[in-house]
Amino acid sequence: MPELSVVIVGGLHADARKAAVERLLADVPGSVVLHHDLATAAAGTVVRTIRDATGIVDAGEAPLVNDCACCALREDLVPELRRLADAGDTRLAVVELWDSVEPKAMAEVVTAGGLTVTGVITAVDPALVLPYLGNGDDLAEGGLAAAATDQRTVADTFARQLEYAPVLALADSPEADDEDRELLAQLHPTARQVPIEGGHPGDLAGSSPIRRDTEGRSGPHSALAAAALAGFDVEAADAAQHPASALLPAEADAHGVSTLVWRRHRPFHPERLYAALEDITCAAARSRGRFWLADKPDTLLHWDAAGGALCVESAGPWLASLPDAAWDMVPPVRRAAAALDWHPEHGDCCQHLVFTSPGLDRDGLEALLESCLLTDAEYTAGRDAWKRLPPAFDTLLEV
Repeated sequence: MPELSVVIVGGLHADARKAAVERLLADVPGSVVLHHDLATAAAGTVVRTIRDATGIVDAGEAPLVNDCACCALREDLVPELRRLADAGDTRLAVVELWDSVEPKAMAEVVTAGGLTVTGVITAVDPALVLPYLGNGDDLAEGGLAAAATDQRTVADTFARQLEYAPVLALADSPEADDEDRELLAQLHPTARQVPIEGGHPGDLAGSSPIRRDTEGRSGPHSALAAAALAGFDVEAADAAQHPASALLPAEADAHGVSTLVWRRHRPFHPERLYAALEDITCAAARSRGRFWLADKPDTLLHWDAAGGALCVESAGPWLASLPDAAWDMVPPVRRAAAALDWHPEHGDCCQHLVFTSPGLDRDGLEALLESCLLTDAEYTAGRDAWKRLPPAFDTLLEV
């Protein structure tokens, strides 16, 4: 028997996710769906079901771990997948994530458990992309929290689900228009978009039809099924999201949707930027990237905003701030990202922020961002003077 393949299918768009899962179950012989329902966490357990094309074949419960439903999922997932692998009669295990569970953590758990993740797919209804990106409600308000301490919002959770997956399974949404589809394309321009209904393996770049395996069974006959078995690199996916090496969207402007890429080699004045945070955050449906504060000139800071809410955090030192001897320990993808932003005086220290939204006021946003940079006089005063500027971000950074 071939090795068990695992595909992770997630997304807050539950109808689209369920449709994608059903399509895979129908298209890949020897497949099963493994699902942990975190909605039962209030009763102290997570309910697990395993089903094939005929219905449920196994069910059980996993107790909460430290009052955390998502932790129970982590503890239970790999043993169940190993059991399926050992049984030898399952070709593809479709892990259908519960609504707010993010695929990154689960892909890393499965891979660390010695299993093979061959695909990560986020299912999307294009008509719901903007409403979800604009939803700043806490997950807990909608009963979608994965733990008692879960402080995520609908918007930031959806953004990470969307941007991590290399494949987006698109629901056939009559309500979606060109603006919706363009927004999706600009938010994740490198994603392979695959229709849930229809589509043949040739529709997926780099895929080829798989008609028969060694047992003579029919293989996948849709682009979505081919995507589920195409292969997945956990380390590359992590690097594509890491603040220091993130593969950020490029400049774009079409169908009323714009992406502004803003790069500068001058630090922000901490007080002026802090005062402008609300206006900058609310200027776009989604913004992310790395930024440089004058009072913390050696620290790479991560900008992550959606739904009108902003998260900033330290992502360690800029590469230019490290001693030369440490560079050999830095992953090549990090060095490549730094090279793209390299400045003869400041190295990779820079502003690299990306804003994507319908109706984006590009000129107004650029002017606002420029006003937050150090003035010529402040800049020429040098790093020692920069470090004495008021530390306006210490509360946000929990310094």
